[in-house]
Amino acid sequence: MGLLTGKTALVTGSTSGIGLGIAKCLAVEGANIVMNGFGDVDAAKAEIAATGVQVAYHGADMSKPAEIEAMMAFAAEKFGRVDVLVNNAGIQHVANIEDFPVERWDAVIAINLTSAFHATRLALPAMKAANWGRIINVSSAHGLVASAQKSAYVAAKHGLVGLTKVTALETATTGVTCNAICPGWVLTPLVQKQVDAKAAALGISNDEAKKLLLGEKEPSMQFTTPEELGGLAVFFCGPAGNNVRGVAWNMDGGWVAQ
Repeated sequence: MGLLTGKTALVTGSTSGIGLGIAKCLAVEGANIVMNGFGDVDAAKAEIAATGVQVAYHGADMSKPAEIEAMMAFAAEKFGRVDVLVNNAGIQHVANIEDFPVERWDAVIAINLTSAFHATRLALPAMKAANWGRIINVSSAHGLVASAQKSAYVAAKHGLVGLTKVTALETATTGVTCNAICPGWVLTPLVQKQVDAKAAALGISNDEAKKLLLGEKEPSMQFTTPEELGGLAVFFCGPAGNNVRGVAWNMDGGWVAQ
């Protein structure tokens, strides 16, 4: 029996990267998984199914509240209710504020922040009724500190930390907890694009570009892995996490310690 046998976890943005890593760790603990995202759905589902749990997929566009509502209803219909909600879906755009396209700002805020509000408000009633639930918001080191040219992302991730704290306070006397994970650099497809762009712009190798990227922010000079983030999510779900409430837990190789 795993820690989460008989429970259901919904992980947004879970067809690749951090979301898939967290979903796998929760599946290994026995949770049935509802996946969401725009990556290779069949491959991702196969990875989760290989752990022996049930897996379902819903292709909700996380910028659209009606589609989020449909996804939450689908999860409840399929498995009864969502016991563990991981708000992970995210996009990025890099530009100076005065050059930042307004529609990109709106999209980043909608997907990185507002979607978590919608999924949380829809998950909470059943969690409160059962007196057990875990809401895990995947923020970022950029939820705690800023970098230039990432106004929308930094604003959204800071907002997600604030939403985490409010959710934790509103559920403080219940068996429902809410916490945020704040990764530093994780070598996801999103970050690999930044590495590739840096290598191309500077005419250097991919390995050199990775070192430059890490050297700017991350004292450990190593990427955090999706599996490490998944391990923290499992901790939040376990008995040792019962009274961990409203934290923004950075796994960032020392980034925000500087």
